[in-house]
Amino acid sequence: MSRQSPIRVVRWSGLSIGSVAVAVALTILLAAGPLFLGANAIDKLTTLFIYVILAVTWNALAGYGGLVSIGQQAFFGLGAYGAVRLADAGVSVYPALVLAAVLVGLIAWPISVFMLRLKAGEFAIGMWVVAALAHLLVNLDNLVRGETGTSLIALNAYAAETRHALTYWTALGAMVGLIGILFALLRSPLGAAIQAIRDNEDAAASVGVRVMRTKQIIFVLAAFGVALAGALWLATTITFQPRTYFSVQWTAYMIFMVLVGGLGTFEGPILGAILFFAIEAWFGATGVWYLVGLGAAALLFALFLPKGLWGWVDQRLGLRLLPVGRWLKIDETAPMGTSKSTESGST
Repeated sequence: MSRQSPIRVVRWSGLSIGSVAVAVALTILLAAGPLFLGANAIDKLTTLFIYVILAVTWNALAGYGGLVSIGQQAFFGLGAYGAVRLADAGVSVYPALVLAAVLVGLIAWPISVFMLRLKAGEFAIGMWVVAALAHLLVNLDNLVRGETGTSLIALNAYAAETRHALTYWTALGAMVGLIGILFALLRSPLGAAIQAIRDNEDAAASVGVRVMRTKQIIFVLAAFGVALAGALWLATTITFQPRTYFSVQWTAYMIFMVLVGGLGTFEGPILGAILFFAIEAWFGATGVWYLVGLGAAALLFALFLPKGLWGWVDQRLGLRLLPVGRWLKIDETAPMGTSKSTESGST
């Protein structure tokens, strides 16, 4: 009778299963938010959902894909612009928000053909150039009227309370949907290929990974997510001014949230978005000093906690609430018939 191997590769633990159950329950509770929360709370939570979308999509691109971009504001602005254009063409306003993001994702595919040929710093700067060009092209549209901007007038057809609730539900659905898609993607063979390319592109190619196509998928998905965030932000503010939506501050916010939460971790960017939201709520009114504080905090985290808060927690405690990798569980027969187990690095 063969003896079972004491080493097992596992993907779930009791803690992670419980975490998913809590996340589902929290989502259901949040879905009922407009029924018992005030207008101010609804607006703030909508903002938080958008921040989470920005954080998890930039982390997917840079943390898992190794593609550090400082030009994601290109897709943020194009998502908002696309929503304005579609609504002006007669598309119902809330479907227009999602459709605009889909169209931006389609546009991102041919952009990726050129941009993904650039490496490291060249890619980062190249994306900033793409954002600047997108900004200039949008300014040429007579509907936008340059930096004067325009508004998503179609939203005025809804009563204020209805509009806030619909925007809240759309943002919540978008956040949960994107987190779910990224979680499933990163746990799939494609997710493993994405991380292999990040670690060593040549080695990944040598074992059969289709490098360019794999990078294009994560690039387009990140563009879609950021564009959806831009369209949702427009739904909360109504006014579209290109200078605001194509500002590099949006990418700076993404970087801050991911660095603080934990680059290359799944839970970290969500934590980082919550912390950024809290800091903005408490100190946002201080003006320029708020931005200086964000920059200083990002620098301190980069120096002393390079793996971010969640990276530090995972390193110290080994917590995996939403595991996207695998790890070894070793069961050793101990004296007196007891057993013990240890876990080693996720892959």
